Amino acid sequence: MSTDSDTGLTLTVLGCGTMGNAILGGIMGAISNPTAPSTSSDEVVPNRLPTNFVACDAWEGAPAAIQSALGKYNRPLEVFVKDNLSGAKKADILLLACKPHIFHDILSEAGMREALAGKLIMSILAGVSVEQIEKAIYPDGIPQDGTACRVVRVMPNTASLVRQSMTVISQPTPPLSDDQTALVTWIFNRIGRVVLLPPHLMDASTALCGSGPAFVALVLEAMADGAVAMGIPRKEAQLMAAQTMRGTTGLVLEENKHPAVLRDQVSTPGGCTIGGLMTLEEGAVRGHVARAIREATVVASQLGQGVKNVNGPKH
Repeated sequence: MSTDSDTGLTLTVLGCGTMGNAILGGIMGAISNPTAPSTSSDEVVPNRLPTNFVACDAWEGAPAAIQSALGKYNRPLEVFVKDNLSGAKKADILLLACKPHIFHDILSEAGMREALAGKLIMSILAGVSVEQIEKAIYPDGIPQDGTACRVVRVMPNTASLVRQSMTVISQPTPPLSDDQTALVTWIFNRIGRVVLLPPHLMDASTALCGSGPAFVALVLEAMADGAVAMGIPRKEAQLMAAQTMRGTTGLVLEENKHPAVLRDQVSTPGGCTIGGLMTLEEGAVRGHVARAIREATVVASQLGQGVKNVNGPKH
């Protein structure tokens, strides 16, 4: 593989805010340190990697913010303000990371269809389907002459900021080529772990992985609150709860331990753990957490409805 800027791919981010910077940072960091271990032991490294980068955003302060976040990597980076078309023209591949309600305006801009011809678009827009994106680019139908771009839906989460994301890649129909699949997987492995799932599971994936950090944070805060109530200072309680949670997830991920096995290993007869677990079960914590995922899935399935008819009839 080559990481030379003349032979590598150009990746353009349309809407380069917090998530765009996090993903670019993961890629740039990997390019700068190619010996860094991957999160996947069986990863297929694509023949060409992103080595040139373009960031597009509507915010006037974007250049300074992007430079502050990414300048330390010393990689080729160009920033456009209120000029998505120029960024799209320069791209080999694109990351669509704008606010979901403005994607139609960006993709339906005059000249954008031609700028995107034959290119791969990775969308991280929650609730926006591949079909909606394709409709914005090709309102009269997808061309059959080989000039159409390909769109793949990807759902990372906020832990991308510390390269601990759980990212779900939707497998489109027809499927991406092996090279395209390897490229998308490689990119998102740079910010955490990746799984590939069918499109109909993306709403549930949004609920589990996208909303999940908020649910975990609530449980973490509750654990710390309990410790504070028993006299442990807030700062130490929060650190202890967070590290306990990190250690537990580490056992699940690194040692392949089932959560039920971990729970039983800690629950000695007549001990404090089983007493606490009984209180949680009496409060139906397990059922309520599962219902939270189900409810979030329902809401996720409705997120795109507000942008389905952008610039069209309102019902």
